[in-house]
Amino acid sequence: MSTEVLRAQEEWEAVDNIQPETGNQASSDQSVQLISFSEALQHFQTVDLSSFKKRIQPTIRRTGLAALRHCLFGPPKLHRGLREERDLVLTIAQCGLDSQDPVHGRVLQTIYKKLTGSKFDCALYGDHWEDLGFQGANPATDLRGAGFLALLHLLYLVMDSKTLLMAQEIFRLSRHHIQVGLWWEASKEGSGARTWVQGSSEWLGGPHGYIICNG
Repeated sequence: MSTEVLRAQEEWEAVDNIQPETGNQASSDQSVQLISFSEALQHFQTVDLSSFKKRIQPTIRRTGLAALRHCLFGPPKLHRGLREERDLVLTIAQCGLDSQDPVHGRVLQTIYKKLTGSKFDCALYGDHWEDLGFQGANPATDLRGAGFLALLHLLYLVMDSKTLLMAQEIFRLSRHHIQVGLWWEASKEGSGARTWVQGSSEWLGGPHGYIICNG
């Protein structure tokens, strides 16, 4: 292999390490490493969430006839071994996005890179988040009702090989000139992350068709 080819190859490989200097992106010599769903979940399993856990109400206290009716006709009691997991899920939903937490940043970067196919880190604030369906330039403003749990839903969607292609296809359709768009939101009234795809009758079976994926 000639010297010119080797030099060109080295220059091309160095391109992956170039970081775009836009928005509030932290300067770094290396690209942010992608994070798996398991690693992100483990972070929340080990970090101190006591301040957020105080806000949750896992069960509803019932008295009188309401308690008797629930006992006779209500759903079966949750297995004692699953109560800790239930509380963790509810607690994560109370956590907001912390731009100073490296794990939170890696989750955002992973979602962005997996959906867009970009090899470069993106700024934590900017219009590019609106391209993914966030309501504004700051992703944290969309984490209201479901908190960080909504981002974990999206992370699982893009990191699971069985759903990644579907997620990328939804994103591709949302950018098609015929499609109205893609929105995902964690609303105060909603139960979690919701991905909306609304568009043409050819794809969705009617002029006002839509698909809703509840997280």
